[in-house]
Amino acid sequence: MSLPKNSHSELDNHPMQGMAGQRFHSRQDAFWSGIRDGAGAPAIVLFAGMVGFGAMGKTNGLDIWFTSFTTIFMFALPGQVVLMEMAVSGSSFVAIALAVTLTATRFVTMTVTLFPQFHKDDRNHRLYASVHLLAMTAWAISMREFHTIEAKHRWSYFVGLGLLCWLISIPGTILGFFLAGSVPTYITLGLILINPLFFLLTFTEVKPWANRIAILLGCAFGPMFYLLHRESSLLSTGLVAGTIAYLIDRKFFRKKPGVIG
Repeated sequence: MSLPKNSHSELDNHPMQGMAGQRFHSRQDAFWSGIRDGAGAPAIVLFAGMVGFGAMGKTNGLDIWFTSFTTIFMFALPGQVVLMEMAVSGSSFVAIALAVTLTATRFVTMTVTLFPQFHKDDRNHRLYASVHLLAMTAWAISMREFHTIEAKHRWSYFVGLGLLCWLISIPGTILGFFLAGSVPTYITLGLILINPLFFLLTFTEVKPWANRIAILLGCAFGPMFYLLHRESSLLSTGLVAGTIAYLIDRKFFRKKPGVIG
C-alpha cells in the first residue's frame, strides 16, 4: 500500500492540484459530496443489480441470511453470483474459494491504480477498512473525479461514495429476495447486468486513452475468444485486450512514463 517518498511528492504535487484545490473546503465537505455523487444513477443501478441478485438467491433455494450476508461481507456482485451458483451445485469449499478468488483479481489493479492517488497522510492502516468499499462503481467514478479533487480530500470523497454504494446494496438484496417469483427470470437477470453496463459507460469517461482502447478491443476480441473456449473467454479477452491497449497507450499516447493522462 505504501509508496516510495519520491512517489509521494509526484502524486501530491500533481499539476492538476492547483485547479482542484478549491473544490472542497474540508474533509466533511468532500465526504458529503461523495455521498451526493453516489446518490443518483450509481445508487439506483447498484440497487437494481442487488435486487436481481437477491431474487436469484431465493430462486436457487438459499435463505435470506446467506444471500444478504454475501452482500454485507463480499460486496462484489460477480463473486457473489459465482459463490451462489457453485454452492447450489454442491462444489467443494476449495473449488468455490478458488473461483471466487479469481473473480476478485480485478481488485488488485483497481487498488493499485486508485489508492496511490490518496494523500500520503491517508495511506495508512485505515486503508484496510476502506478497501471493503472498493467496487466497480465507486472505483470508476473516483478515477473520473480525482483529477479535480485535491489529494488531501480524495479519501474522504471515496469513503462517502463507497459507503453509500455499500449501504444501498444491502436493502436491495433483501428486497430482491422477497420479490422473487413476482418478476420474470429474464428481468431478474437483466437487473444484474445493469451494473456492469453502467460501469462500462462510466469507465469510458475516465481520462487515460488506454481505458477506451481496452474497451474497444474487448468488444472485438470477446466474441472470438468465446467461440474458441467459452469457459476462459472473459479472462482471455481481458488479458489480451488490456495488454494490447497498455502497449498502444505507452507507445503513442503517454508523454512520459508513469504519468497518467
